[in-house]
Amino acid sequence: MRLNRIGYLIREGFRSIGTHAFMSFASVTIIMACLIIMGSVSLLSLNIDEIIGGLESQNEVVAFVDEGYTDEQAAALEEKIASTDNVSLVDFVPREEAMENFMGNYDSSMREYIDVSVFRHRYVIHMEDISQMEDTVAELREIPGVVKVNAHVDYANAFISIRNIVSVVSLILIVVLAFVSVFIMTNTIKLATYGRREEIAIQKMVGATNHFIRMPFIIEGLTLGLLGGILAYFAELGLYAGLTRRLMESLANSFITIVPFSRVSTTVLVAFVASGVLVGVFGSLNAIRNYLKV
Repeated sequence: MRLNRIGYLIREGFRSIGTHAFMSFASVTIIMACLIIMGSVSLLSLNIDEIIGGLESQNEVVAFVDEGYTDEQAAALEEKIASTDNVSLVDFVPREEAMENFMGNYDSSMREYIDVSVFRHRYVIHMEDISQMEDTVAELREIPGVVKVNAHVDYANAFISIRNIVSVVSLILIVVLAFVSVFIMTNTIKLATYGRREEIAIQKMVGATNHFIRMPFIIEGLTLGLLGGILAYFAELGLYAGLTRRLMESLANSFITIVPFSRVSTTVLVAFVASGVLVGVFGSLNAIRNYLKV
């Protein structure tokens, strides 16, 4: 008997989808669109975080030592520089090595015009968090013996600003689009509920429980949400793959890298399916609530 009842509830849920095919199609399409937008913005935010992480591991700040310092005095600055907040790695480059690195880009004949005394001892410094670069550079400049610090502060700040803006926009879009999805789903289920209002009233009068009446509509919403989530995943996969292919061609010689979709595919699939199901179930429960008050 219980299996028969479950079968009846499932059939009723799917029957309602077919009865209101256009609204069901609209619901799935809206859920897909909302999930694709939310997923795209989230993936953009993830890629920006990845770029900033790369900058944090590769970005170098160069601190030049006072030319009056001896080799020993210049080397002794390493401990002070390494103890500065936000500094993760310090590499001392003597003037002889600095000259070799510089001359590696030029013909050997240039050596007769440039003397090692032209170069200063320097430190190549890596930071843990580039968002604190400006403060860290200010601290480095205060160290006695450090006369100049080369750092792309504006460059780092630009990426941090972009990340913050994308994070805020992502949050706003997720909230707005989630509300839109629930609203559309609620109206779809309301239409199905309105067409069966007399049937619901009769079921209530003969003693059917709210749970029994609710289940076909929940199954309908769950099915539409699940379908929307799965379709949105494959649409996102195709969209991301296409954009990645084009971007990789133009960024082949750049330091910017793109997060491969395979790395986040499982997370995206679970998030899309879970979001679709939650929207569908919540929309169904919200739509039928008034019709159960008899």
